[in-house]
Amino acid sequence: MSRSESPPDEVYDALARLYDDPEARIADLRDTRPPERNVADQEAVFKALANEDRLRVLETLRKSECCGCELQVVLDAPQSTVATHLRKLKKAGLVKSRKKGKWSYYRIADTAVFELLDLARAIREDT
Repeated sequence: MSRSESPPDEVYDALARLYDDPEARIADLRDTRPPERNVADQEAVFKALANEDRLRVLETLRKSECCGCELQVVLDAPQSTVATHLRKLKKAGLVKSRKKGKWSYYRIADTAVFELLDLARAIREDT
């Protein structure tokens, strides 16, 4: 549904039963819709987090910066697989890298990611 379209009749009818001015409520709801850029940024982060190997990389980087070859050991995976995971984490803004000679070292871009990971663990522990 685009912003200019009216909601389906059944939605409008439900809002008419709930609110004296359903048109005003529809306008308020549309005004509170988050910007597409915000949603896209959040989606990129959650997509990057939605893989157990990438979560293992992040948890490893919680302890210290690591070389790509060290992450191969952690994941027990070939260089190409590790590189793919690191590329996705970098694109999402979760890790940064630096070159030292022919080696690439990876670190967490922002420690806020650990708050998110800890929160996810806490939510599961409460269930």
